[in-house]
Amino acid sequence: MEKDTVILAIESSCDETSAALVKNGREVLSNIISSQINIHKKFGGVVPEVASRKHIQNISGVIDLALSQGGLKLDDVDAIAVTYGPGLVGALLIGLTTAKALAYARKLPLIGVNHIEGHICANFIEHKELEPPFVCLVASGGHSHIVNVLGHGKYEIMGMTRDDAAGEAFDKIARALGLGYPGGPLVDKIAREGNPNAIDFPRAYLEEGSYDFSFSGIKSAVLNYLNSLSMKDLEPNIADVSASFQQAVVDVLSDKLIAAAEAKGSSYAVLAGGVAANSKLREELSNKGLKKGIKVLYPNPILCTDNAAMIGSAGYYKLLRGETSPMNLNAVPNLTL
Repeated sequence: MEKDTVILAIESSCDETSAALVKNGREVLSNIISSQINIHKKFGGVVPEVASRKHIQNISGVIDLALSQGGLKLDDVDAIAVTYGPGLVGALLIGLTTAKALAYARKLPLIGVNHIEGHICANFIEHKELEPPFVCLVASGGHSHIVNVLGHGKYEIMGMTRDDAAGEAFDKIARALGLGYPGGPLVDKIAREGNPNAIDFPRAYLEEGSYDFSFSGIKSAVLNYLNSLSMKDLEPNIADVSASFQQAVVDVLSDKLIAAAEAKGSSYAVLAGGVAANSKLREELSNKGLKKGIKVLYPNPILCTDNAAMIGSAGYYKLLRGETSPMNLNAVPNLTL
């Protein structure tokens, strides 16, 4: 493709309604994100039915704002990209139905994008020089994957969670500590005031050579620790518990990513997903990568969250490969990479 290609992208897999304009897969012209955090905070987590209703209310305005801030009209758009899974089925359907309507009305290609692939592609926006192959850790509320990115659209899953995802563990521990929702940023913040070596929580490395994850054990260990204090009428040091829990999770994530990058001879260890915004994880990975001669890359925090710009990047590379979607594309809540 010689001329510039502009993708209008839509993301609605969970509780962020987002639309973006992305040029040539790497340049973001606009990236509008309408968050529902304040709505779901009082429930301690995302309520799917509430999320779907808010997507319906927000999506038209978010798309209009993305076009306005990008300085373009629908006539200037070359294709529509949209997340079709994984995610909450009701939420996915709002974005998908809207994308289909736009694509049909404007006779534009429709490109269904895997949400996990979108997170990986956020790094192509942040790091213009980055090209496959590289090894990537995708860590979020629903996913913990180590992926060998062989090429655009070519992935080898090296490891994934066997139970709780890393972000899910952060949310559950934050709730147990009374910190609120979403848990990841809140634990990260208070952990800076605590001692990461105060409590020796377990690290589940599983079998030798495994790149899989398991965070149910550390979640149970923290809850048991809090219960034991409660039975003795003792108050926990929330900063120390947060720091010790976070350190245990970060140790496993960082050790396994660096080991996977070494195993594949990769020059890059790349982070993606909501947990990629964690300051301790970035610090540990950078230090461990430096010792091994592996460059650690991660996106700007806004590109770690669910956002449409990353979907636009993934959609661009799918369009280059001629991978468009039919109009009967459906939401796939348990879609795998």
